[in-house]
Amino acid sequence: MAKTLIAFFSRADENYFSGAMRYVKVGNTEIVASIMKELIPADAFKIEMKEPYSPVYMTCIEEAKRDLRAKARPELVSMPESIDEYDTIILAYPNYWGTIPMAVFTFLEAFDFTGKTVLPLCTNEGSGMGGSERDIRKTCPGADVKNGLPITGSQAANSKASVHKWLSANGLL
Repeated sequence: MAKTLIAFFSRADENYFSGAMRYVKVGNTEIVASIMKELIPADAFKIEMKEPYSPVYMTCIEEAKRDLRAKARPELVSMPESIDEYDTIILAYPNYWGTIPMAVFTFLEAFDFTGKTVLPLCTNEGSGMGGSERDIRKTCPGADVKNGLPITGSQAANSKASVHKWLSANGLL
């Protein structure tokens, strides 16, 4: 039987929403991951950095830019032992400087995705998927990386219809 993993990176604390800063207890990507868990049978894994970025938004984006330029691979709090049992991996993340966060690269580079289907989902406030799909394809040779779903972060809680349609189009509903 086909199994699905929702692997997601999400950031709470101070976030940017349609031109304003706001503190949130649950990050936008985690909200969407929870919606997916309601819709499909799947395991979930939260990608968490051992040393998280600053809770202050402007400091966080500078730290993320520094890591991007350095091609850093932040250490994660934990890692699944294996992804062998999964046929499909939904990879959910915020758009950080036009791509996936460096912690997501850490996760991806730890496993062989050959023969797996990867479904990217990217929360953002107007930058869409950026180059993330291309970067995932480069990082996961042998995977079938499908077209991703961009979700406006400030609309994450209202994204159920879009997520449902995307999951259905990809054969998960």
